[in-house]
Amino acid sequence: MENKVIINSDIPKGKINKNIYGHFAEHLGRCIYEGIWVGENSSIPNTKGIRNDVLAALKNINVPVLRWPGGCFADEYHWKDGVGPSESRKRMVNTHWGGVVENNHFGTHEFMLLCELLACEPYICGNVGSGTVQEMSEWVEYMTFEGESPMANWRRENGQDEPWELTYFGVGNENWGCGGNMRPEYYADLYRQYQTYVRNYGNNKVYKIAGGANSDDYNWTEVLMKNAHWLMNGLSLHYYTVPGESWSNKGSAVDFPEAEWFQTMKKALHMDELVTKHSTIMDKYDPQKRVGLIIDEWGTWFNVEPGTNPGFLYQQNTIRDALVAGLHFNIFHHHCERVQMTNIAQTVNVLQAMILTEGEKMILTPTYHVFDMYKVHQDAELLAVESSFGTYEYNGEAVPQVSVSASKNAEGKVHISLCNIDPTNKAVLDIDLRGINAADTKVSGTILTADTMNAHNTFEQPDVVKPTEFTSVTVENNKLTINLPAMSVVTIVLE
Repeated sequence: MENKVIINSDIPKGKINKNIYGHFAEHLGRCIYEGIWVGENSSIPNTKGIRNDVLAALKNINVPVLRWPGGCFADEYHWKDGVGPSESRKRMVNTHWGGVVENNHFGTHEFMLLCELLACEPYICGNVGSGTVQEMSEWVEYMTFEGESPMANWRRENGQDEPWELTYFGVGNENWGCGGNMRPEYYADLYRQYQTYVRNYGNNKVYKIAGGANSDDYNWTEVLMKNAHWLMNGLSLHYYTVPGESWSNKGSAVDFPEAEWFQTMKKALHMDELVTKHSTIMDKYDPQKRVGLIIDEWGTWFNVEPGTNPGFLYQQNTIRDALVAGLHFNIFHHHCERVQMTNIAQTVNVLQAMILTEGEKMILTPTYHVFDMYKVHQDAELLAVESSFGTYEYNGEAVPQVSVSASKNAEGKVHISLCNIDPTNKAVLDIDLRGINAADTKVSGTILTADTMNAHNTFEQPDVVKPTEFTSVTVENNKLTINLPAMSVVTIVLE
């Protein structure tokens, strides 16, 4: 079958919210401690305790929003333990993630500093599972109230005179599981209660996010929308790409056969069905699409690397992960009317990370490079795309070989992003450009690919998988012909 694409550059389909490129940093393993926070006395160069190399790398990909402190950790986190002089902060056991001691040196002030240094929006997840309404209410007051109050005065005593701006606040996390094992009806009532006390102080307006469904639990979305949609601005959804035979054996991040490669791609593509079906339920109660679908946990989840703490969820990151990221972004783009934010799990050293660290060393993963290549779509207009592709087949199953999306930014540049998920076969594409005079257009591109399915970067060889210039594109009669190598991610720019 021929691979054909029509891109209508004069038919906008909606704005791609930059927050689709959001991130997630949980107190889990070496994500915060060692990954982001090393403390001011560290020999690793830092800004007030935050690693400079990680800061620079994250700034480069224009991180728009960062979710914290969890995850499962959020529903056992008591924020008051993480403010004030660091030496007097309470120590606790991180029961979810490895049973290690959490010293609370990275708390609200440090997180807000991180967001300020990254020029990104904070997205804080509050504690419903083991916390109280008062505790959540006082946290919002502490962060955002500018007048005279016990919490605002305490914030000033702790060195922050002016209130912070806080837009995004999650009322609980995975309350169907680690956040309390609740029924949707019970959580819907708790959400209604807790969100009442997440107040808007002064000019600060909180975008309240309700804890949403696990994967294909459509009943959860139905119950939450029916009982509380008018009290929320967003509803979350969590879905991980797990290729292995079970959660106890999720498959290796680097040592895998093509059967697991195929299952990974198939399960990543399942995100489209999930978003479509959850959106349909949301449409019933919210036809104006006022409530955003917030996919604040997504990405690959494999077995931990041999010899590492199983509670730290440390996994390597290959060209396979890069393609999973590209597939997700193309899906999120196509659903940009409803999907207003997503947060990959996680930023550093955990699951599908952007960055891996080892002491003072740092490497960028293939997934990081996809974020870098796709950042051009942030806040751009999605363009109408019509396509027909051949299939990638394995063991009697088949999925589309190529995934595509396109957008036009404020300067009028058109960006086309493509993924060829077949690990052995190239794809030749004919792209018909509508509304563009290709003869007067400069065409350039970037590609991320590899020679083997498990190609990845290590501290010894940090540049095995990195973007290079893409030149396998020709222009004739307002058509692009593209030679897309096997297992590749490509972004084309027309200017």
